[in-house]
Amino acid sequence: MSAATDELMDFDDVIETYDPVMGMEVHVELGTETKMFCGCPTGFGAEPNKQVCPSCLGLPGALPVANAKAVESAIRIGLALNCSIRESSVFARKNYFYPDQPKNYQISQYDKPTSYDGYLDVNLSDGTVWRVEIERAHIEEDTGKSLHIGGSTGRIHGASHSLLDYNRAGVPLVEIVTRPIEGAGARAPEVARAYVTALRDLLKSLNVSDVRMDQGSMRCDVNLSLMAKGANEFGTRTETKNVNSLKSVEQAVRFEMQRQAVILSGGGEIIQETRHFHEADGTTSAGRRKETAEDYRYFPEPDLPPVIADPAWVETLRGTLPELPWIRRARIQEQWGVSDEVMRDLVNVGAVDLIIETAEAGASADSARSWWVSFLAQQANTRGTELADLAITPKQVAEVIGMVDDGKLTNKLAQQVVVAVLDGEGEPAQIVADRGLEVVRDDSALQKAVDEALAANPDIAEKIRSGKVQAAGKIVGDVMKATRGQADPARVKELVLAACE
Repeated sequence: MSAATDELMDFDDVIETYDPVMGMEVHVELGTETKMFCGCPTGFGAEPNKQVCPSCLGLPGALPVANAKAVESAIRIGLALNCSIRESSVFARKNYFYPDQPKNYQISQYDKPTSYDGYLDVNLSDGTVWRVEIERAHIEEDTGKSLHIGGSTGRIHGASHSLLDYNRAGVPLVEIVTRPIEGAGARAPEVARAYVTALRDLLKSLNVSDVRMDQGSMRCDVNLSLMAKGANEFGTRTETKNVNSLKSVEQAVRFEMQRQAVILSGGGEIIQETRHFHEADGTTSAGRRKETAEDYRYFPEPDLPPVIADPAWVETLRGTLPELPWIRRARIQEQWGVSDEVMRDLVNVGAVDLIIETAEAGASADSARSWWVSFLAQQANTRGTELADLAITPKQVAEVIGMVDDGKLTNKLAQQVVVAVLDGEGEPAQIVADRGLEVVRDDSALQKAVDEALAANPDIAEKIRSGKVQAAGKIVGDVMKATRGQADPARVKELVLAACE
């Protein structure tokens, strides 16, 4: 059944009849300079098949060597997730046929992952804390990428041919797998989004990945099943693959709950399968039948020794962990002097860390908060993206705010600069220079514009001369139009009033 023709049960009816059970598998590309088992670079966006070698292409005789920095990053992730760290973990070969995995197997970890038995506490919109238990966080390598040509959906179905880019093959990954998340009920979609949000914030604070969901450096597989109220056994699960935004994680959970409920209530069976998520309408569609662990025929990787994590070294790494995002937010909330409700709103829109980083880049906290929760939030809504995924950095926002504070830009001009940055036109200073947007400070030029505006509006000029100062607003507005918004309104008003004395 296609996504377009799926029938859905009303969400409230789903909750009355079934209990959702979720499992989240999040793949995180580590921000190392080289791949997991070879020396090829990992930079995003390179020309296809230019960052490859005999090892990551799986050519005969090429042997893997583990990336020490990637192992260190993986252990730091495990520690931050309150996991136990295995002193001796091993790599395994996970066998399957995918055209974008050149070796026809993936080097991963199976029964002895580096990190296991952890948890992450996440905050829901009303302040409720929900503990998500972590089963494992293991190291593996990423696959390549397939580009399907000729179809209408960009997927293999209906395509005339496919192109393969192996640049990503071998990039180091950490896969973070939760235990089944039960008892969330109607809040299951919210819990899923809150978990991925908290995990992204944590990983970003560790500086182990850029966690760019839009570029695939953080991807979420959403497992979901339903069981009838009062039942003791989980239902058959589906796995919605490669969901790449926080909003989409929430949508995928909700859609699968409603879709599966219709099938089960009609006496049908859920197929254990992977599913594709469609960003355009928030639906999923069938992919392939889902393999079990046995189908992958795991066996120890014969060409790699065990990963030895000496306890003393692990404790040294524990000492490198930064202040956790939620602890940092509590400290910042006290510094800002805002209420729990205001802080919760800032967290819910994903603005807190952006505001903090903007302030750390030189802007005042008040100005940073104003820009992110007003104009930039509007831009995110208009562009259909998350606030954190806007194509502008806190440092760039701070630069724009600095130009406003220095009187080089008015707020309206600054908004033009921000939009240009979001549209990919370059850095703020360069945009200001290229467009000639800096505030006009030449009093002679401003005086000429004021005189022309007064001459064109003699009745308004007479009102100002008679003491009706508020009438100056019309003249100021005309001057702002004449200067394309580049005049300082306060200075223009001073010149208008002086000219009418």
